[in-house]
Amino acid sequence: MARKRKAYAPFSLTSEAGVAQTPLEGYIDVDQQIYPIVNTGTVNENGKWSGVKSSDDEFFAITKHVNVANAGETLSPDTGDTNFIDMTGFNDLFLAIKPTRTGSYQIRAVMGPDTERFANLSPVNPGVGLRGSYNNASAAIVDLLVDSSETLTADVWNINVIGNRLKNQKLMQLMITNDSGGTSTIEVAFMRIV
Repeated sequence: MARKRKAYAPFSLTSEAGVAQTPLEGYIDVDQQIYPIVNTGTVNENGKWSGVKSSDDEFFAITKHVNVANAGETLSPDTGDTNFIDMTGFNDLFLAIKPTRTGSYQIRAVMGPDTERFANLSPVNPGVGLRGSYNNASAAIVDLLVDSSETLTADVWNINVIGNRLKNQKLMQLMITNDSGGTSTIEVAFMRIV
């Protein structure tokens, strides 16, 4: 959007024209251009472009685990295309679970499958609980997410937010244990928040 305006200058039009005697209090025409800028990312010190992260709009990696026996475990996500969660650049995680049987379920964050690399390292120790130090609350390394008894309602999405504990985890799955007392089909979905 182009616009012209008058701006005060500490010199006059005669100074602009090259005249030696310069009276003060001059005004000049100034072209003013306004351009919109959209920040989609940055180029880091290694020359690699990195986009600006934004929160997921919808749940993704929806996985359906059919007929999980009582005391049986399952790993999510496991859709065939997506078999781990990459939280790089994300702070929080919405976890949605829809079981077919009301009861108690265990939820634990674990290292993702050994078929994938953790940055440039392979193999990883799959299915082992994720450990670390978070929120500067303690220097001790602790389990990042272990819920040994979460009561879930059948046939509806039970949605919980996991704040900050799993921030920036690169290769993660959730291990869900059915402690409901009988066989249950369990659907699981995720949404990451910046």
